Amino acid sequence: MARGEGKPGASGRGYRDLRVKVKTAKGRKLSSTRWLERQLNDPLVQQAKKDGYRGRAAYKILDLDDKFRFLVPGARVVDLGAAPGGWSQVAVKRVNALGEKQGKRVGRVLGVDLQAVDPIVGAELHVLDFLADDADQQVKEWLGGPADVVMSDMAAASSGHKQTDHLRIMALCEAAAYFAFDVLSEGGTFVAKVLAGGAEGDLQKILKQNFTRVVNVKPAASRSDSSEKFVVATGFRGIEASKEE
Repeated sequence: MARGEGKPGASGRGYRDLRVKVKTAKGRKLSSTRWLERQLNDPLVQQAKKDGYRGRAAYKILDLDDKFRFLVPGARVVDLGAAPGGWSQVAVKRVNALGEKQGKRVGRVLGVDLQAVDPIVGAELHVLDFLADDADQQVKEWLGGPADVVMSDMAAASSGHKQTDHLRIMALCEAAAYFAFDVLSEGGTFVAKVLAGGAEGDLQKILKQNFTRVVNVKPAASRSDSSEKFVVATGFRGIEASKEE
């Protein structure tokens, strides 16, 4: 890695630009080099390290919860595709999973992923494919009942083809929504990442039939050049409503 040289200052001495520039290494794609350079220069990446979060994505759920207030003390939360764990870290604090807020109800945070996630104090982490036939029952058993919040920051593996990637993540989000119908308690909340691109209509229709309010929002923590946004559906109408859909 190298830091770019700046122009000489008024004193005549040179100074170094604080922006990190990454040299293209042999065997590394240009896209990978650009991603690495962006990560190294992203202030939220640096802030996440200072705050002890496992990634900048933690600030997205913080932004969303600051606005919609669904991670309340006592809430039971399911974090789909939890790795690396930033969203679960935020949820642990906000639902009072560790009982640190005296006089407040104690919540539960359950994270599931296809891969093992490093332990998070206050969260229960399991290896589980949420698409499996009995996944909803397994989750409710672990929770000891229905969830108040189902949240997902999942994204399908990139193919490099924008339209294909959009369709994949929308399909994943729709599957997460149907999973939420099976595990949410009445009045519950569903939060998930989507990509702008024209295929959101079906998902919006499904959610509006099953929730009293559906909002699409781009958190301040999302990069300005990203097509991602998040759907926040509140006031789940209940399992019977989802069956009628």
